[in-house]
Amino acid sequence: ADVLNFSSSSSSVVKGETLLDTARNILAMKVDCLVLRHPTPGTPHLLAKKLPVSVINAGDGAHEHPTQALLDLYTIRERKGEVEGLKIVIIGDIAHSRVARSNIWALQKLGAEVRVCAPPTLIPPLIEKMGVKVFYSPEDALKEVDIVMMLRIQKERQNTGLLPSLSEYIELFSLTEEKLGLAKDDALIMHPGPVNRGVELPAKLADGKRSVILNQVTNGVAVRMAVLYLLLGKS
Repeated sequence: ADVLNFSSSSSSVVKGETLLDTARNILAMKVDCLVLRHPTPGTPHLLAKKLPVSVINAGDGAHEHPTQALLDLYTIRERKGEVEGLKIVIIGDIAHSRVARSNIWALQKLGAEVRVCAPPTLIPPLIEKMGVKVFYSPEDALKEVDIVMMLRIQKERQNTGLLPSLSEYIELFSLTEEKLGLAKDDALIMHPGPVNRGVELPAKLADGKRSVILNQVTNGVAVRMAVLYLLLGKS
């Protein structure tokens, strides 16, 4: 397959062209599929309604990241057999995480119990309506879980003043061996990356035998290949 790479910073969007017109120009080059990462939530959905080809959402702002959720599901099933009945906790910057949103929908669809844990300022309003259990203490959230999914603090999407200090956040919400001991003995550690060692978790846990972080990366290649294969008509 041939791949055309476009960046908004080097495209005609910076000259005033609309994103839709840019996409239509790309399609005029006879592309079969559009893979889009965009900072504005909902942009891939908008283009999918306007364009005659498949549009893959590669991340739209803090909204969704569907293929990350798919590779996470694949990794969990690879290690645990089934997703149904598992208890999964997502700890970190839930409010600004597109990965959290996509995983919440996907995991619950397959029958998992999903918990989220963060300081109140990093929990989005009304998230309980998504069916998750909300915790403000990792010690409570980690009890008897099968999967621990850590998220980084997304400073690039935050307003200032959401956290008293990084050191206080690390003290309260960073995963430690002691905290991990509250989870099931065979609980797995996941992270969508990039990992901030010493913030979300120490290097010892990130590189330990219970970590499947690099497995997620490996599985991401196969899962995204499968998405392209299915959407391009298996040709």
